[in-house]
Amino acid sequence: QVYLVESGGGLVQAGGSLRLSCAASGRTFSSYTMGWFRQAPGKEREFVAAMRWSGGSTYYADSVKGRFTISRDNAKNTVYLQMNNLKLEDTAVYYCAAAPRFLSAYNAYMSRHYTNWGQGTQVTVSS
Repeated sequence: QVYLVESGGGLVQAGGSLRLSCAASGRTFSSYTMGWFRQAPGKEREFVAAMRWSGGSTYYADSVKGRFTISRDNAKNTVYLQMNNLKLEDTAVYYCAAAPRFLSAYNAYMSRHYTNWGQGTQVTVSS
């Protein structure tokens, strides 16, 4: 069983930064793709970023490119999402997700390829 636990959300002013963490357990994740998605009130869940746990390929939504960075710490079995220059429109619940295989750039954007999800962490950006 895969367990994903997000943390690090909170209230931040526009232009500020937050770092989200996703602690993963229950499996060896070397062949997994890890993703971050978000869902704002009244909107559908959308892709934010993804990476292969083994390293190499990273993928980002156009709306966060250049501002967000996904990374992982193997020793801590944790995936991070560093969010800089936050905007009001980044306000959402952020979810960590795991797919049990390497995903291509095309498939990494699709939530249906991810089989495990965390409970989410709220990020609120204020003006």
